[in-house]
Amino acid sequence: MRLIVARCSVDYTGRLAAHLPMAKRLIMCKGDGSVLIHSDGGSYKPLNWMTPPCTIQEDDEVWTVTSKKSGDRLTIRIEEIFEDVTHDLGVDPGLQKDGVEAHLQKLLAADTTPLGDGWSLVRREYPTAIGPVDLMCRDDGGAHVAVEIKRRGEIDGVEQLTRYLELLNRDPLLRPVTGVFAAQIIKPQARVLAEDRGIRCVVLDYDDMRGAEDENQPRLF
Repeated sequence: MRLIVARCSVDYTGRLAAHLPMAKRLIMCKGDGSVLIHSDGGSYKPLNWMTPPCTIQEDDEVWTVTSKKSGDRLTIRIEEIFEDVTHDLGVDPGLQKDGVEAHLQKLLAADTTPLGDGWSLVRREYPTAIGPVDLMCRDDGGAHVAVEIKRRGEIDGVEQLTRYLELLNRDPLLRPVTGVFAAQIIKPQARVLAEDRGIRCVVLDYDDMRGAEDENQPRLF
């Protein structure tokens, strides 16, 4: 990962247009090819970014980051660099879910009925270049569905699933891939964002799912 602290301006052109005026910011170039622009406050989210696959051309004081898929362009004009360091972070072991989330995933993998009748499991922890999808399933029509599972469903979980869907739908053997955001509690803002992006929300009843699991256990009498 390369981290550059610089005074810069940023312009995004393509499906939308956005401008960040000259200011001191953090430019993050990740090993997966993504480029993110951060400020020191306001939110954990980047101010602007470009997802992989993309090309980066550094020409004197102007960086041009171009999406290979859409042709969208991020133009970074650098006035002064304060820090420029590169670190090898190695292989990340991935997010370790808490006990409830891990158990919800296990329960849904064993019985996909809460997601939809006639659904089947393809794989748990379906691998992608940006991390594993909790569940990859097929719906009753045979189409692929990526399922993100949370104990508490918030906006960051919807954003995470959105990134997975963007990547998965580049694969001609999988697409079209739709998404399901499943959680015990889904915040209203997260539901609005998910539905706006065509992602279906499913509220999970953990106690009922655990009860069904217990009923399926073999008994002596």
